[in-house]
Amino acid sequence: MVVTGRLAAIAAGAGLVVMFALPSWLGVVAATGLLAVLIAIDTTLAGKGIGLELSRAALTTVRSGRTTEVELTVLNAGTRTIRGMLWDDWPDSARADHDSHHLLLAPNTKTHLRTTLRPDYRGDRVAGPVTVRLLGPLGLAGRQIRRDVPARLRALPPFRSEKVLAAKVRQLQHLEGRTVTNTRGQGSEFDSFREYVAGDDVRAIDWRATARATDVLVRTWRPERNRHVLMLLDTGRTAAARIGEGTRLDVAIEAALLLGGLAAAAGDTADLLAYDRTIRAEVRGIGGKSLQPKLMHALSAVVPALVDTDTPGLVRAALRHARRRSLIVWFTSLDGALVEENLTPVLPVLAHRHRVLLVSVTDPDVAAAATHRTTIPDIYAAATAESLLAERALVQESLRRKGIGVVATSPTRLPEALADEYLELKRSGAM
Repeated sequence: MVVTGRLAAIAAGAGLVVMFALPSWLGVVAATGLLAVLIAIDTTLAGKGIGLELSRAALTTVRSGRTTEVELTVLNAGTRTIRGMLWDDWPDSARADHDSHHLLLAPNTKTHLRTTLRPDYRGDRVAGPVTVRLLGPLGLAGRQIRRDVPARLRALPPFRSEKVLAAKVRQLQHLEGRTVTNTRGQGSEFDSFREYVAGDDVRAIDWRATARATDVLVRTWRPERNRHVLMLLDTGRTAAARIGEGTRLDVAIEAALLLGGLAAAAGDTADLLAYDRTIRAEVRGIGGKSLQPKLMHALSAVVPALVDTDTPGLVRAALRHARRRSLIVWFTSLDGALVEENLTPVLPVLAHRHRVLLVSVTDPDVAAAATHRTTIPDIYAAATAESLLAERALVQESLRRKGIGVVATSPTRLPEALADEYLELKRSGAM
């Protein structure tokens, strides 16, 4: 049973009446008895909520940082009017604008109550129980009940590079629509014939087609389609490092979403494997427009594990996924010790059969520290930063000499730089 502030006000008024009009035990008993009768009547008329039915969507999705509404349907299937308050409980990380609602439902009627949510970070939020306070017609007292109404809010990655994707898709369409390609090149596909124009390479002339036509015809080529891209996300402890406004993993997810959308637009199949010591997320065999939503849902709940990544296990899992020649895009850290101990022993296994591209985000604070030399402590910090930058440059050059592609830049530039590298591989037929 619950009581309201209205009952407290009436009790205070009754106390004043007893104090001045009936200052005796009889007056106290009479006032108390009257309040008890009012409470009993109000509680009885409030009902037990047996005919109250609550429902809502089992899953609601929204991009991180954006606003959505979760609708709760309340149906009064009973014979009494329902009055009171309802609280729709969500975790604090869901950032509910309001979770309390007034209820006034006649028998056999329903209403829709909306709660506005705005999660700041990706991941799933599970709704708590719905609390309903049923009050009588006098508004003095009533009953409080709780109902479990299962629901989840899934905050997807924000994908701030969506505008970049549109621009890169236009570049891809322009690349595939080029009318002149002088040499066939490794991995290119035949597109169509066209008339020879001055300046074309004579090696592109198709003499058989020319013999059947009245004009000299040359072959045109387009970048390969139906290629396979495998994205590997290292979710070990190095992925938890703070870079800019987020973690290293957050930047990798942003870049992976952009690459996945671009690969889908190019007609390629893009798989994803998030791994540290076990598989944390997996997307396989998806292409076309359904790829990017699938990647978003798969990556929404992936968080770094504070363990060292089992790199040989990751390579074995990658080889099981990539049965044919593929472009393997590995999101990891390129720190000298990590590369020497973990990557160098296993990279030849991947590079022997596949095209390998290592993607790493650089810390802009390190680059800034290398240029800030105002005080003596700043000079020492700049020397350390310069040493770190030089070490990373040597590591990258060593990897490139071994035939391993490297994309390493700041968090804001990394997604677009990876997309440009992918387009260059498509253009050159190096996939």
